[in-house]
Amino acid sequence: MADNYARIVRNNLDRICNNLSEQLALAVGGIQKDDAVLFDAFGESCRIAQNAITLGGIEQWSVIGIVLSLYALHAKPIDCKEQPFKAFKEFPNTMPYVGAFATHTEQILITHADRIEKELEKIAMQLNGGKNPGGDFSLIVRPLPKVALCYIFYRADEDFPASVTCLYSNNAAEFLPPDPLADLGEY
Repeated sequence: MADNYARIVRNNLDRICNNLSEQLALAVGGIQKDDAVLFDAFGESCRIAQNAITLGGIEQWSVIGIVLSLYALHAKPIDCKEQPFKAFKEFPNTMPYVGAFATHTEQILITHADRIEKELEKIAMQLNGGKNPGGDFSLIVRPLPKVALCYIFYRADEDFPASVTCLYSNNAAEFLPPDPLADLGEY
């Protein structure tokens, strides 16, 4: 499987490297430096060059590399429009991914809510985000320069079970297709 991921990243890099320019840097919210485009992603420094995608200095040849390469291929030179946040299922062509998204992105966080709440400020700072006033607690993170995620946590009470909702910046689909958009919420 890892070889398949690496092949996808390599194919995407070949397409990206035809356009390692200031236009690409502008589209992803980064800068061009020498033969590479640099930007922050997942709280680390990301570098896209002809030979590899690195995140925090480590080459990315699996799912994260695919997400980053698809971001570079699909990003547009427009600003992130955060509000109003949208549910994943509100974006076009996401229906095949909605069930897995709920399981792998939202429900999995319920058991980690206490730890996330304790580390809220640290997580928000690491991912260029901040607190959000919704739910019992919530936060906004920016795993990519032009895509913000809003996680809203509700604790269980006598009427409802605990839940987590992950919302996306309003125009997130301008920067990623549905499958990696779902992966972004998961990672």
